[in-house]
Amino acid sequence: MNILREITPLTQSDCFTLFSRRKKQFDFPLHFHEEYELNLILNAKNAKRIVGNHIHIIDDLELVFVGPNLSHAWFTHECKSQEIIEVTIQFHKDFLDETMLRRNQLSFIRNLFERSNKGIAFSKDTIKRIKPRILELSQKNGFDSVLELLSILHDLSISRNMLTLSDAAFSNQQANYNSRRIEKVFEYLNLNYSKPLTLAEVAKITNMPEVSFSRFIKKRTGKTFIDSLNEIRLGHASRMLIDTTNTISEIAYSCGFNNISNFNRVFKKKKHTTPKEFRDNYSGTRVFI
Repeated sequence: MNILREITPLTQSDCFTLFSRRKKQFDFPLHFHEEYELNLILNAKNAKRIVGNHIHIIDDLELVFVGPNLSHAWFTHECKSQEIIEVTIQFHKDFLDETMLRRNQLSFIRNLFERSNKGIAFSKDTIKRIKPRILELSQKNGFDSVLELLSILHDLSISRNMLTLSDAAFSNQQANYNSRRIEKVFEYLNLNYSKPLTLAEVAKITNMPEVSFSRFIKKRTGKTFIDSLNEIRLGHASRMLIDTTNTISEIAYSCGFNNISNFNRVFKKKKHTTPKEFRDNYSGTRVFI
């Protein structure tokens, strides 16, 4: 089964995003992304969940926490429900940095984050207790939203009977850059993605010849320079498709694509859907904090 690398619409200026929708089936393929994800699913009994190498037929109450770069998906399977409710919360892997997580008061959350690298499913008792707060989170604003998310994560971290899902050996060890050079490259790409960018121009940032830089970025990220740039552009385009009423052409050009056909082709290849279909699928409530 092919595993899609999802480019979420979360930007570095956001603390987290919450997406709530009602649906009749699951149609997103097996995928992974760099962000943490907390997924609450109601009324989807007999759907199938895959996290890493763990496969399970779920009940009518489902709450799963997935760490960065761990493959996961839900599939309709034998679910007959016409009113599936799904609330997805995504936040950056540096939402709480390592220094803060080492504080005694956050030790439980640190353990929760570490355990999420294999995926965690929570007990029914925990879900019943936490569910109303997740469903009401979109009604809060600004700093109150961040505090409530932290409180939810803490309560989950001290809950009983949580189940670790995947084997450690199966965790997707993607994109471990550990390089100031590569950080500088991605900082530059994120600031200038809307402009025409060339390999030669970006190679200068690292003081490397084009050929050496091309090998360097491929070795560090597993992707070519163009693929890396396109993924950043698509991330911003995805956000605009959800957040704005701009036309698809306007979004394509504002995100650095030189023509609409190229944008549609790259978007379909990377996201397995057209920009229009992507926008239509996000018909639920999306909140960015």
